[in-house]
Amino acid sequence: MDEFNLEHSIIESGIKRDLGVLELPLAKRVFLILGVSAFLLTGAVFARVVFLSWWNGDFYKDRSEMNVKQPITIPSARGFIYDRSGNLLAQNESSYRVVLNTGIAKLKKTDIDKALESLSGVLAVEKSELVSLLDKVSLEKSVLVTLERNISSDKVNSIKELAIPGIEIQDDYRREYLKGPAFSHILGYTGLLKFKDVNGKTGLEKYYNEILGGEDGLRLMYRNAKGEILDEKLLNAPRDGGHLYTTVDSGLQEYFYERLSSALRALGRNVGVGIAINPQNGEILALVSLPSYDNNVFTDSKSSKQRADLLKAPFQPLFDRAVSGVYTPGSTIKPLVAVAALKENIIDSKHQIYSKGYIEIPNPYNPDQPSRFLDWKAHGWVDLHSALARSSNVYFYEIGGGFENFKGLGIKKLKEYWQLFGFGEKTGIDLDSESMGFLPDSEEKEKRTGDIWRIGDTYNVAIGQGDFQVTPIQLINYIAAIANGGKVYKPHLTNGIMNKELGIMEPEVLRDLSYLGDYIKEVQQGMIDGVKMPYGTSHLLADLPVAVAAKTGSSQVANNTRTNAFFAGYAPAEKPEIAILVLIENAREGSLNAVPVAKDVLNWYYWNRLAISN
Repeated sequence: MDEFNLEHSIIESGIKRDLGVLELPLAKRVFLILGVSAFLLTGAVFARVVFLSWWNGDFYKDRSEMNVKQPITIPSARGFIYDRSGNLLAQNESSYRVVLNTGIAKLKKTDIDKALESLSGVLAVEKSELVSLLDKVSLEKSVLVTLERNISSDKVNSIKELAIPGIEIQDDYRREYLKGPAFSHILGYTGLLKFKDVNGKTGLEKYYNEILGGEDGLRLMYRNAKGEILDEKLLNAPRDGGHLYTTVDSGLQEYFYERLSSALRALGRNVGVGIAINPQNGEILALVSLPSYDNNVFTDSKSSKQRADLLKAPFQPLFDRAVSGVYTPGSTIKPLVAVAALKENIIDSKHQIYSKGYIEIPNPYNPDQPSRFLDWKAHGWVDLHSALARSSNVYFYEIGGGFENFKGLGIKKLKEYWQLFGFGEKTGIDLDSESMGFLPDSEEKEKRTGDIWRIGDTYNVAIGQGDFQVTPIQLINYIAAIANGGKVYKPHLTNGIMNKELGIMEPEVLRDLSYLGDYIKEVQQGMIDGVKMPYGTSHLLADLPVAVAAKTGSSQVANNTRTNAFFAGYAPAEKPEIAILVLIENAREGSLNAVPVAKDVLNWYYWNRLAISN
């Protein structure tokens, strides 16, 4: 008997029935499919759990733990900066910061978006700027993201009233510079305070950043899942930075800055340098680079436009020309050439050379047209002292490069003495971005240009022209060595540091050239005559209440289309306590432009420092 099949019989009999009312048994194949599917689904879920536990287990564990405890950095207080008399130059001003705590468990991306939307209105900051800060961090980790610094008490209250989840207010500080643009290149500035760390970026702030910055502390903050603080524990107390005591004389610095600024305005010029140094120990008393800037704009988070303007301003106000600028020194290099010529027995102090206003030598390119090298005027017969006082070019052409049967120093000896007095290398001053200058020689020229070194090249560098380049700090440091009788000190801006291992700094002698003392005395006399004698290029200083020794200089640049004016000198001439340099870019002769500035600075220093101390 055939097996009875209800399903078939219903279909085959044509009986029209609602199959939904019948409970039909499932085929074995259906059971098999359902069973396999359930097994696979269970396996997939299990595998996902295993994967998350193995691959991202630490992340979820850390995320969970951070809702219980969260490390919080306690910023150390940055050390103050003072001048040589204890006057405050840089300090910290109390402030507040607003932060986003991404470690709150229930804080979602939508919550963060709403928080930034609300804050942008209170802080008057575009929401996109706040969002850009979050791009720098991983939101998968529990972190505190600084959204704004230097916010006012009114804004603090407004933010607290909003009660935005994840938004917190913390005590903070901003760096404050008290003396304005006169000190900006010395002090430098700290980094933009939108970021986590406050780091020195330029100047003393950068050079002594580790000492000034101290060491941050750390505490554990215990929170619940809502971000509410339950408790906290101090792990490491912050160690405040050391206070920096500089060698700078604030009064002199401010006067030098204002006097040089007024001179530039009167000339319709923009660029200048002023440096004052103690020749007995290398202490920097004043250091001015113009144009300057207000370094407070770099510590104020709201001054982004001013910062942008400075970066593209003409004449590069952020560039410290005192240590980074390179110049041909002009006639200020002649005292060094004189020392070298005396030491090498090229001349003695009584040796005379006749200056008719120029000398001529054969022209290798045009034999019918001799090469003429000019003096700035015809001086007649001059010896060493009068040659320095008058700044005779012909005299130094001949002792530097020789003429006819007279043998000069030559480029190798000139370079040897340049290096002896510290040119061609950094002085080591405690400022960043110091330049080395450039010392030419025959091998370098041939390699660079393919042309040989010629006597005309020696003539040019012997009077501080040509390819010979120095920095202002190198130049005044060599003049200081002339003033003190031969000791090349390491120039420095810092006297000591409190609360740190580094204590009072002792003067450092880089080179002791005292064996040149007799020759240096002859050069000193020539520089004294440059002030005392009516024909001296610095005779304008003769009526000062203190005796001065000096040398002026004019260097031609830009294919002789512009002239940089120099003054370098020291006082009192018999026992120097200060050496100063004045540089005015794109001016006229040093005696016409730089000397008046030097005169007023030296006069101020006498009446405000020397006269009082004596």
